[in-house]
Amino acid sequence: MKLKNEMSLTFESRSSNEGFARTAVSAFISQLAPTIGEITAVSEAVTNCIVHAYKESVGLIYISVKIFEGAVVVIKIRDKGCGIADIEQAMEPLFTTGGEERAGLGFAVMQSFTDKVKVTSREGKGTTVVLEKRLMSRIKDV
Repeated sequence: MKLKNEMSLTFESRSSNEGFARTAVSAFISQLAPTIGEITAVSEAVTNCIVHAYKESVGLIYISVKIFEGAVVVIKIRDKGCGIADIEQAMEPLFTTGGEERAGLGFAVMQSFTDKVKVTSREGKGTTVVLEKRLMSRIKDV
């Protein structure tokens, strides 16, 4: 796939920045007319970093977005937090380590609005979530 455009950003894992991340990614890929659902997948990944990766502390969240020929978007959300002990279990619907206030549907939402979700993690080192989606572009050269 030929790379057409890319961007990256870094911000603190504060809940007030979840909307910033969603808006920034949405603005960058706006030429491809993303749906609310596709942007919601980004929100879920960022929220996981805020709630689970850094728990009671503030750390950095890294996002990179690449647009490839054919309107394929690859979004990587990465943290350097506590990591996930069991990725398979963490991706099961309704599983959460976030207490009663969390629904445990973050990964299920990400999977429902993207073509591919890849999660890699190392305990004590952090987690990377890669979301891939072919969007319905209204622009012919993307």
